[in-house]
This record gives sequence, C-alpha cells and structure tokens, in this order.
Amino acid sequence: MITTVRPQELYGHPKGLYVCFFTEMWERFSFYGMKTLLFFYITKYHLFTDEAGYLLLGTYGGLAYALPVAGGLLADRYLGLRKAVVLGGILLCLGHFGMALEGERARLMDGTVMRDATAVQTFYFSLALIIVGVGFLKPNISTLVGRVYPENDPRRDSGFTWFYMGINAGAFVSSLVCGYLGEVYGWSYGFGAAGIGMLIGLSVFLRGQRHFLGRAEPPQPLRLRQRVLPGLNLEWTIYAGSGLGVLAVWQILQMKLAFLAASGLTATEIVALVLALALGGWFVWYTAARCSIHERAQMWTLMILIAVSTVFWGLYEQTYGSWNAFADRVMNRDALGTTWTAGQLTALGAFFILALSPFFAWLWPFLDKRGLNPGAPAKFAWGLVCAGLAMGVLAYAAAHPAANGKAGFWWLVLAYFVLEVGEMVLSPIGLAAVTTLSVGRVVSLMMGVWFLASAFGEMLAGRLGSLAAIEDTGAALNITAALATYGGLFTLLMWIGLGAGALLLATVPWIRRHDGRAASHA
Repeated sequence: MITTVRPQELYGHPKGLYVCFFTEMWERFSFYGMKTLLFFYITKYHLFTDEAGYLLLGTYGGLAYALPVAGGLLADRYLGLRKAVVLGGILLCLGHFGMALEGERARLMDGTVMRDATAVQTFYFSLALIIVGVGFLKPNISTLVGRVYPENDPRRDSGFTWFYMGINAGAFVSSLVCGYLGEVYGWSYGFGAAGIGMLIGLSVFLRGQRHFLGRAEPPQPLRLRQRVLPGLNLEWTIYAGSGLGVLAVWQILQMKLAFLAASGLTATEIVALVLALALGGWFVWYTAARCSIHERAQMWTLMILIAVSTVFWGLYEQTYGSWNAFADRVMNRDALGTTWTAGQLTALGAFFILALSPFFAWLWPFLDKRGLNPGAPAKFAWGLVCAGLAMGVLAYAAAHPAANGKAGFWWLVLAYFVLEVGEMVLSPIGLAAVTTLSVGRVVSLMMGVWFLASAFGEMLAGRLGSLAAIEDTGAALNITAALATYGGLFTLLMWIGLGAGALLLATVPWIRRHDGRAASHA
C-alpha cells in the first residue's frame, strides 16, 4: 500500500518553510549588512569617486542577481536545491569574512589617490566570492519555499509572504548592527558581523534539511558520481567550476577595456546583455517547442512580469545609492533622541516590510475569498506607482529644506513607507508567480531569470544614481546645490515610476483577455 508523506507542519505551514525562513533571514543579514556599508566603504575608505561608487554598486548588484540564472540551471539539472544552497552558503561565508580584511586607508597625495593595492584586490576578490555564492543560494532557497508545499496549495502565496518577512528581518537587524559597527567602530567590525550572520544561516540550513523530505535532492544522484575529468566526478567538477567563476568575476569587477569605454557599457552590463539575449532565444524556442498552449500563455505572462520588475528594482535600489548619499550629506539625521548613521537608516525599508507583511499575508486570502484579489499584473503596476510616489516625496523634501538648510528626517521615513508598500505588492507576488506560472521542469531556471531582472534593475540603478554624482573637491559641500542635484534625480525617477505603472495598468485588460487564468494568479 502506497502512502503519501505529509510534511510536518507548524502554525499551519510545513516546517521546511521555517528552515528556509531562518536560513534566508541570516543570509540577508550578511548580504544587506555588507551592502549597507558598501557605498560608504568605497567612497570614504578607498576614496573612489561618487560616479565610480554608484557604478561599482550597480555592477556588484547586477552580477549578484545575474548569476542566479546559472545557479538555478545547475540546481535544476544536476546538483539539486540542497547542495546548491550549501555551496552558496560556504562561498558567502568566505566572502564576507574576506571583506573584514580592510588593509590601509587610501590617502590623497598631491592630488593623486594612493590606495593599498593588496587591500583593493582582497576587496574585489571577496565581492566575487559573495556574488557567486548568491548565485547558488538565492534562486534555490526561494524555489525550495515553493517545493515544500503540495501543488495548488492555497497557502503558498501566504508562505512566500512570511518568507519575505525573514528576508527583511535579516535586512532590518543588519542595517542597524552592521551599519553602526562599520561607520562608528570600523569597517572590519561591520563586515565581520555580516560574516558571522552568514555562518549562522548555513548552520540553520544544515540542521534543518531533514524537513525538506527529499524534495531538495539532485534529480539524478548517480549522474553526479560520473567521472567527467581526470580525478573529478561531475559534482566536484561543478564545485571546481564555481571556483573558476569566482576568479572570472574578480576580474570582471575591475575590467577596464578600450571597447568598453567606447561603448559606454561596463563589463557586467555586456555580460548581462549577452546572457539576456541567450535566455531570450531559449525562452522563445522553449515556449514554442516544448510547451502546451496553456503553458505557453502562463510562461509569457510570467516573462512580462519579470521584464516589468526591472524598472521597479532600478528605482528601489536607489535606497543603497542616491538615497544613502542624500541621507548622509544633506539630511538631518537627529531623531528620537539619537543621531543615526545614514547606513542605519536603510533599516527603515526592512522595518516597514516587517510591519506590513502580516497585513498583506492576511489581505490576499481575504480578497481572494470575495473574488476581489487583483491579478499579478495589476499588483505590479501599483508597485511601480508606489515607487514613483516615494521618489516624489524625496523630491519635495529636497525642494523644501528645514531651517538649517537640510532635508527633514521624517520625509525619508515617509518615502520608505510608500516604497515598501510598493515592494509588498510586487516582490513576494513575483516570487510566488515564478513557482505557479513557470513550467515545473524549468522553475529554478525561471527563478534565476527573475533575479536576472533584478540584475538589470541594479545596473539601471547605478546608471541613474550616477546622475546625482557630486565631485569631492575638498571644499565644504554646498548643501543648496547638492539638494538641487538630488531633487532633480528624484523628480526624474518619480515620472519613470508613475509612467511605467500607468502603462502597465492600461495593458492589464489585454493580458487578462489573452491569459485570464495566469493573470489571476498571485
């Protein structure tokens, strides 16, 4: 007699969800703890220019979200989710601890910046370890959340919302802890704390992997044992290849070639464009040759949502670039009896996600029971509108400074609130849409494509942020001129968000006519 094994549950959800929740919480603690400090570390410690800092921030983020395509593909076809997550966790630990080796501070001598070459190379290599680690861990831990639920389980959207809370719990604490330690006590303390967080996350995953009930194992375990190189089976060949990938990314991060300068593109942008073209060709072929009419409709709906998300992330990621610089340079940061560092204020985003998540976890099932749950395309459109409105709040703040000439603290708080409402109606819904609309055979790959859209968003954010670059001449900052620069950028971004949201809202009826079932998911 064949029996179906039901996953052990806790508070109405499979226990595997909670393992993913706490693993991702600590992984995001490490990732965002480091990212909170990255722009300031680049510009204040290594004395990169604003423009170089914004572009490196976009390059780093772009690669970190582009490589999940490869990580998802390797997990789908060979490694399985569990092994891919463990590999990613190990690389992340090494990278975060490497960031703690800061070396000597750069200094200005006769108008020339003198940097510690070893420290800079260690910095780039550590970033490469983190990028490749994210590529293996990020898409597969997200896919695993969907895997712990039975098919068509109505709790899945709610589960992804709780999972999203784990992401933001880690981001909230890390911004406060790492942001404070890094800027007040020293960069190595902030980066070291991020490394400890990742180590805890990896430990949680290893201890809780039994709750996945075999659903995270390799699709063909025997194939991994086949010898493909002298002395190496397929599994260890993949591990060795990931090491070569780290070396390649290490070079890409600092690549400066003549043809790149002529094209106006960074090496990362070229890599991402080539990858996107290859994936686009594969997607057209796959949906035409391997999908039924119903599967094809769902996959194309998913691809539209993925493409739209690029614009949202291009706006959202200003929080770690231009928003961070705005708060540090031209905003009052005294509030609630203390002076906050700019890095600590990035915790506002995660704070509002934590506050809003229970409401949205309740809202979608409530609306669904009454036939009022808007489809994913409509939710994405309102997410874009909220991102545009958040930029409008900061544009207003820049144009209406306080008595001391700086922008008011509470305008930033309001901007974060509006932005995070937008994130709640877009990002967790997008994760759920990947697992529900994608053909099961390629779900991890499509999760990687979702993160590739985030990669383009990161690169777009870097390009847009550089429009507000302020040159450090050594003189005191002209607050009025800086406010005008930031205000101009935020106004432009406001219209981008509002325009893209309005355009998508106008196309929602067309999407529903062509694929009513898919458009109603999530």
